[in-house]
Amino acid sequence: MRLSDLNDATAGALRSAGARLSDLMTPTVRLGVTGLARAGKTVFITALVRNIIAGGRLPHFHPMAQGRITRAYLEPQPDDRIARFAYEEHLAELTGHPPRWPDSTRRISQLRLTIEFVSAKTLRSALMPGRLHVDIVDYPGEWLLDLPLLDLDFGAWSKRALADARQRQRAAAAKTWLDFLSTLGVDSPADEHVALTGTGLFTRYLQEARAPDPALAAPGPGRFLLPGDAAGSPLLTFFPLPPPPEGSFARGTLGAMLARRFESYKTHLVKPFFRDHFARLDRQIVLMDALSAITSGAEAVDDLERTMEAVLECFKPAAHTWLSRILSRRIDRLLFAATKADHLHHSSHDRLEAVLRLLAEKAIARAQFAGADVKVMALAAVRATREAEARSGWQRLPCIIGVPLPGERLGRQVFDGATETAVFPGDLPEDPATLKVADRPSAVQFPRFTPPRLQPATPLDEAPVLPHIRLDRAMDFLLGDKLA
Repeated sequence: MRLSDLNDATAGALRSAGARLSDLMTPTVRLGVTGLARAGKTVFITALVRNIIAGGRLPHFHPMAQGRITRAYLEPQPDDRIARFAYEEHLAELTGHPPRWPDSTRRISQLRLTIEFVSAKTLRSALMPGRLHVDIVDYPGEWLLDLPLLDLDFGAWSKRALADARQRQRAAAAKTWLDFLSTLGVDSPADEHVALTGTGLFTRYLQEARAPDPALAAPGPGRFLLPGDAAGSPLLTFFPLPPPPEGSFARGTLGAMLARRFESYKTHLVKPFFRDHFARLDRQIVLMDALSAITSGAEAVDDLERTMEAVLECFKPAAHTWLSRILSRRIDRLLFAATKADHLHHSSHDRLEAVLRLLAEKAIARAQFAGADVKVMALAAVRATREAEARSGWQRLPCIIGVPLPGERLGRQVFDGATETAVFPGDLPEDPATLKVADRPSAVQFPRFTPPRLQPATPLDEAPVLPHIRLDRAMDFLLGDKLA
């Protein structure tokens, strides 16, 4: 071997070792992104990453606005056990011609974004340039709703699930399953066919309960709605069954078999998720489709409030619980974001935030939550509309203009997915508490819109940045202090 070859090899090894050392010394913030179906998780992550990498218009993301971010880029997936978030595919869908919304999150995924920056602190910037890994973890919000199961046995959960099924807004969807349940007794023998039939009917009820709008809350278990990698597993073959007066099912009965699988569900699906993924998060954004709840009425708003309460319980475990033993560190910043702000005129954004703030404050009080900085805002990670005014007599109505998705309805009009239209979505009430009044008329109505048509599809590195509403404010809250 020639000396020059040896020198080259040594230099290469030193560079590689230096890169590994630099990577080990680079701080990492793990950002969790969650929300119920259609809340906009995939779009939020894609827009966040694209705007940071491409230097989008982010006036309220202070590190970017001050010119201190020198470079941002994606790095290889840091965790071999988790699927990579399909950023490039989703960006191509949003910027294609025609554009389309990406498919919803159905399992956990992750993406590593590395940001190089100049610190605003003089001494720190003089010593070395700043570098931060942002590990973005995307997971279905439905999985968070399984947390209460950890403190329930099968009998207690069955009572709660039956009470949910008999609520007015779910009674029609639950009827077939409840009729089947009435044919079973506490001494029914263990039977796999009966378990499969009951599970199928129970799952269909859960799906139909939220069929009018998947963005609305629905009772779990969460994996029955979004099973992820557990699809088809025996772990998902159980359903609620009223317990006997003595409290426990006799050995060999159907109830005993279902109770055993309920415990297996918690052991093999719920606990590992919280231990291996949730417990490692530093920051969290919870995306909420509050407009869908508002449109659907007081019962849906109440469901949204209970969902927020359940989510907050995940971030403030009570002493001496299973979750408190695995959370060695706590999430220190939590953002609740009402999505689809572009479906309302900007004059109603404050009222949308007020709705979510009211529900969050009550949930925080009930959960006795403390210790983290909690914020609420209305945003649109990708803005699909623009604003205008329409005249109605002497009155001026604030409108939004966009292209509704094909099949969307507004009154008697059915949209074709190609025609741009102006929509007056209505006004949210000044007092958000009135939204919880039963049988109130809907305050707003709106179709869902296609993504904005930015330009024909181009090579990925030339794809345009994505227009937004308050995405920069969300980024500053979640990441700004880490880039100071």
